Amino acid sequence: MPNFTDVTEFTLLGLTCHQELQVLFFVVFLAVYMITLLGNIGMIILISISPQLQSPMYFFLSHLSFVDVCFSSNVTPKMLENLLLETKTISYVGCLVQCYFFIAIVHVEVYILAVMAFDRYMAVCNPLLYGSKMSRTVCVRLISVPYVYGFSVSLICTLWTYGLYFCGNFEINHFYCADPPLIKIACGGVHIKEITMIVIAGINFTYSLSVVLISYTLIVVAVLRMRSADGRRKAFSTCGSHLTAVSMFYGTLIFMYLRRPTEESVEQGKMVAVFYTTVIPMLNPMIYSLRNKDVKEAVNKAITKTYVRQ
Repeated sequence: MPNFTDVTEFTLLGLTCHQELQVLFFVVFLAVYMITLLGNIGMIILISISPQLQSPMYFFLSHLSFVDVCFSSNVTPKMLENLLLETKTISYVGCLVQCYFFIAIVHVEVYILAVMAFDRYMAVCNPLLYGSKMSRTVCVRLISVPYVYGFSVSLICTLWTYGLYFCGNFEINHFYCADPPLIKIACGGVHIKEITMIVIAGINFTYSLSVVLISYTLIVVAVLRMRSADGRRKAFSTCGSHLTAVSMFYGTLIFMYLRRPTEESVEQGKMVAVFYTTVIPMLNPMIYSLRNKDVKEAVNKAITKTYVRQ
């Protein structure tokens, strides 16, 4: 029988052990985090105060921005703290809480992306019925499902994480508490946790991605049937931003969670995790605003109103 040990805290090995790089990483990720907060909170405020951004698409986008803020805030502050400290620890309870919110937010985000794809399908393929079919009540119900489902699934997954046993190795080869590196250092309860992680991730990623792919397949068919070149350009423009965000987010998550945790995969996953926990939340507001005429107009009007009041 393995010699199980009671766990009170873990040591997070972080991104690097080189002191000079830790200072550089702190400056870079602090800047990224500040840009993420300003960009996403700014997007939420802009959507709430702009009359031209009151359509379902922007309602869902405001929730995506909110989830991105939560996603980055669940990971980045602890990472920044550990980059400055000699002892890079996280309590056992803190680790479980971080795991819980991480898994919950990931599930919420993948299903919000699926809901946004369905919204684009309704807007492009059923424009005459769009206003009645995508009413405020329907939108609230659609956005509620990812939150309820995500936090419920996460509770089950975290209970399986709680079922892991450890035998003295409390060093997590990561900059936050994640399932793959925890599985790698555990010596009991590993099999069921490993299988359930892959199965649950596989089912949810497959289902939500299927909604996205089916929606966009129907959108492409509808757009190709349009006689107006301007209509085709506008449809592809509004959908292109969403497809970019979907490709980045799903690609990185599938790379990390749909394979067995090994020393090599954990090390690679650490680099990929930097991208989807810090970079993607920062990029999403830019992706959805740079090519969006409505958002640009709303920003210009908000700036003009601010100057007029002064």
